[in-house]
Amino acid sequence: MNQPSPRNLEKMWKYARNFARKTGTCLSPVEGVTEAVLMGLAAHMDEFGKPLCPCNFYPDKSSEIRNRRWLCACDEMQKYKYCHCMLFVREDGMPITEHLPEGHEGREMYGEQADPAPHLGRAMREVPSEGIRDWHSRPDRPQPE
Repeated sequence: MNQPSPRNLEKMWKYARNFARKTGTCLSPVEGVTEAVLMGLAAHMDEFGKPLCPCNFYPDKSSEIRNRRWLCACDEMQKYKYCHCMLFVREDGMPITEHLPEGHEGREMYGEQADPAPHLGRAMREVPSEGIRDWHSRPDRPQPE
């Protein structure tokens, strides 16, 4: 991966700190995780002008950007307060899984992890779950716009 511009890297650091504060989450305490994710977000800002999640594989990044589902903060973070990148986590480094539906891969992997600040974040909490496709069940073909 090319080094992102200092401008966009700083913009992503500022965004991540502010978003963590607003949602009652912490940036990952695991060494290297926060830096790697923010570098990927900043590189996508350089390339596409949008902070596309760097933790997924996309057959067509431009289509994903139009879809908006994986722009940070992604739909899963805004609906369930679950960050599969592990960028936004609890203070102990665990992801918040309390709001995930039963059977979700995150809940299966990490068990139920309580939300330490349930009154913060979750801007899309009222969106029906059927309106948000989980990242692990995304079809292989691009969706119509």
